[in-house]
Amino acid sequence: MPKEIVLIGRSNVGKSTLFRELTGKKVRIGRRPGITREPMKVKMGNAFYVDMPGFGFMRNFPGQEQERIKDFILDYFEQNQDDILLAIHVIDASSFSNIAERWGCRGEVTIEIELFDFLNNLGLDVVLAANKMDRIANPDDALDAIVEKLGMLPPWKQWLDRVAPISAKFGEIEPLKKIINSKLQSFHN
Repeated sequence: MPKEIVLIGRSNVGKSTLFRELTGKKVRIGRRPGITREPMKVKMGNAFYVDMPGFGFMRNFPGQEQERIKDFILDYFEQNQDDILLAIHVIDASSFSNIAERWGCRGEVTIEIELFDFLNNLGLDVVLAANKMDRIANPDDALDAIVEKLGMLPPWKQWLDRVAPISAKFGEIEPLKKIINSKLQSFHN
């Protein structure tokens, strides 16, 4: 039975753009959050690629709708964990550290860190797709800070099997494709 490769992350981090790059499937993308409302699933070879709706703040969406989407996403992962080969946690690497620090100053943990922990606690194989790297002046420093905030020891380069610096908008996704291909190969062997 085909396994799933699922893209998950906050609204407007580039999940659907990445999905389009990985699958070639035309999907609606936009600057405003909430374009993807339901999972989009495409079969590629021996796997299904799944583009999940984004979570977190979505302007012009009532709080109850935002909560419904979040609950749906969490339930999806809990109910389908045995079918998920890889969870690709997409973040906006250009804003991740600032958001985490802002939440930390209030004594709270950002949703991205909670999600990363949730996926790992389910026992899923989780890859961090650090998107929008084209906006970062010093990639190594930024990625070291990101992995540290996620509870992984820097330097980030020791995590090449779990961290993929990408720029989906510009089609620069080779580090992620390499991880996916490796995972698919080990699954089918």
